[in-house]
Amino acid sequence: MPALHQLSFMAEKAARPYTIGDLLRVMARLRDPDTGCPWDREQSFATIAPYTIEEAYEVADAIARNDLDGLKDELGDLLLQVVYHARMAEEDGRFGFSDVVDAITAKMIRRHPHVFEDASLRDAFLTSGTWERIKAEEKAERSGRDEAGSVLDDVPVALPAFTRAIKLQSRAARVGFDWPTLAPVFAKIEEEIAELKSAIADEKRGHREAGAAASKRVTEEFGDLLFVMSNVARHLGIDPEASLRDANAKFVRRFRSIEAALRAGGRRPEDATLEEMDQLWDEAKAVEPK
Repeated sequence: MPALHQLSFMAEKAARPYTIGDLLRVMARLRDPDTGCPWDREQSFATIAPYTIEEAYEVADAIARNDLDGLKDELGDLLLQVVYHARMAEEDGRFGFSDVVDAITAKMIRRHPHVFEDASLRDAFLTSGTWERIKAEEKAERSGRDEAGSVLDDVPVALPAFTRAIKLQSRAARVGFDWPTLAPVFAKIEEEIAELKSAIADEKRGHREAGAAASKRVTEEFGDLLFVMSNVARHLGIDPEASLRDANAKFVRRFRSIEAALRAGGRRPEDATLEEMDQLWDEAKAVEPK
């Protein structure tokens, strides 16, 4: 039989939609040391953080699939993460959900003076550097940064590697450390490819065992190449994560076409030669919209 507090929530749901206040009460109830959920109670900021990242990706996935019904659910899951972290912070006596709301509201007002203070600044906002200046002022005030600080200090380590690479490069570019055009970036790509080939050749001469992990040098040179490729994306205004997701989806689509074509003939990919699969790949590619 449901407990009294459970019946209360059920009755409220029958009478009206749940609110953010209800969600906060649910989280407090889940974290209750005596009557809450054992799993929820034992969690910490560190154990919940991976779920927070995962939920953000699922929001992005729903958007990429244009699944607005799914987006509603995924946004709820992401909101739960905010509520979860805020509840744990409140239990530690640090801050609560209302403090999170207050801080982000104040930040948005502060970073949009052209909307909330002086409308005459609106037209020049995008080219004036106002957003970056305000962010820099906030950072300096928050950290009390001295000469030992870096413009790269607050780029989160936990970001996807391509995204973080672009943010690091953008920060460096603000202080003039950047190639002015794509030409030297492409030259750098050629340089990095040559260094990767050299590292691979040296590894082969060392008789690397089949299936063994790549050497530290090969891994490093490969990382350098990816870093330069992210610089190309930055110069072109491309989101490399989105671009690679599209490429992944394209590969899945075309490979499934190969599987379907082989299946129609009673065969599987492992029964076909590489040349046959290449031909089917080209056929799948040819019928895709340009």
